[in-house]
Amino acid sequence: MSTEDNSQRDSPQRDEEAPQAQERPAQRPATGRQRLITALWPPRVTRAQLIVALLLFVLGLGLAIQVRSNSDDSSLRGARQEDLVRILDELDDRTQRLEDEKQKLDDQKTELENSSDQAEEARKQTLEKERQLGVLAGTVAAQGPGITLTITDPHSTVEADMLLDAIQELRAAGAEAIQINDVRVVADTYFLDSGSGIEVDGRKVTAPYRFEVIGKPEDLEPALNIPGGVVQTLEEERAVATVVRSQKIVVDALRPAKQPDYAQSSSQ
Repeated sequence: MSTEDNSQRDSPQRDEEAPQAQERPAQRPATGRQRLITALWPPRVTRAQLIVALLLFVLGLGLAIQVRSNSDDSSLRGARQEDLVRILDELDDRTQRLEDEKQKLDDQKTELENSSDQAEEARKQTLEKERQLGVLAGTVAAQGPGITLTITDPHSTVEADMLLDAIQELRAAGAEAIQINDVRVVADTYFLDSGSGIEVDGRKVTAPYRFEVIGKPEDLEPALNIPGGVVQTLEEERAVATVVRSQKIVVDALRPAKQPDYAQSSSQ
């Protein structure tokens, strides 16, 4: 067989392979966008990245809660200008009372140092201090200017904690002696809800609750009427609270003097 015949025999085979080669287009290089998508998806997240993401989520949630709580309207934010002025005056009065008490103690110290009869002066001051402590302890009666707070409870919605809030507000405003109905209120007085009323130091009291309070009326009444205070809270519970100023309030409910079982004076 000649060389020419071989060439003719191979020629059809090359002709069949040529179209197949033409049907395969050259692969184009990937674009920048395609390379970016390939690098980001599917995401490859490490454990450290998950922890950081969780911490950032918790931090953002805490900041959101803080911002929301700070943006909430308080009772004072919606108060009238005269109410705010009255609250500031009350704070100034408290500061003045503390300054007066400090000055009084300084004067007593000076009198003891300068008195010709220091023993007699000391005895007088001791008796006066005993009387003051007796008023605070509820072992002696007291009288003076103050207010009467009367709480009527037609719907039986007043609870023990509401009366306790009233006591705390009055004490903060400078109340020196307090009596609820016929029970003297002292430092260790407690309030308890019972089936048909409220117990004060184990003694049952019923509505209307009458507070006899000795102190400066100009401080006591505003303390109860501040926005969000005792009077407004009671009104929201459908109770009625009335405050009356007086130049003579009598607190005559007494408590027995208790002798300590273990504590003894350390003075020689």
